Amino acid sequence: MIISHDVDGSPQAPAVVLLHSSVCDRRMWDPQWKPLAEAGFRVVRADFRTCGESPAGTEPYSDDTDVLDLLDSLGIERAALVGSSYGGRVALRIASMHPERVTSLALLCTALPGQQRGPELQAFRTAEDALLESGDLDGAVQLNVRTWLGPEAGQEARELVARMQRRIFEVSLAPGAGDHELPEPEVDLSAVTPRTLVLSGAHDVADFRAIAAALPAQLPDARHVELPWAGHLPSLERPAEITALLREFLTA
Repeated sequence: MIISHDVDGSPQAPAVVLLHSSVCDRRMWDPQWKPLAEAGFRVVRADFRTCGESPAGTEPYSDDTDVLDLLDSLGIERAALVGSSYGGRVALRIASMHPERVTSLALLCTALPGQQRGPELQAFRTAEDALLESGDLDGAVQLNVRTWLGPEAGQEARELVARMQRRIFEVSLAPGAGDHELPEPEVDLSAVTPRTLVLSGAHDVADFRAIAAALPAQLPDARHVELPWAGHLPSLERPAEITALLREFLTA
């Protein structure tokens, strides 16, 4: 199966793949993907399984293999990977196991392969589980909006995140839906050789701030920039600023 996706830009242009957060789908990149194509890139954005227009998995799969299969189907041998949160976790897995396919990495408030939840993230998960178990889907959606968007996010961004998260819940909680994702492989971060930009938000959950602060010492060629205004989804909070940062990094 080829996951749902959009493609824009010349087939001869350098490829950039946008990988979304687990609370979103490919619509989170609405502010970035057209400007990046206009900047001279071939831009791909995809929906992971259960997200957006991609259905739930019905047999064993991995998101990193899904991304590589998508690139193969488009004839893309190498690409820059831009990952938000869980999308960054997938990007790190791909870059560690297939560094020859990755030209560079931009990680926005990234999760980490093998990540264990700290107290703040565990408290969020406990609260979310309780709301879902009680049937309060609206409450679970709003909990995600409050947790993952920073103080500068506008109403349009909050409504979009709510729609995306609701869709994920509806698909993943549907009768007969199961978890067919394969166990995550062990990842050697020292094998991630492409140059890497690590962005973090000062208003993000502590788990992700700690990951971003530690990554430059774990990756061979990484630079960390903390955004003092950002929460967990900066590309939706100050989209023009993030687009400019990505364009500058990708064209360097």
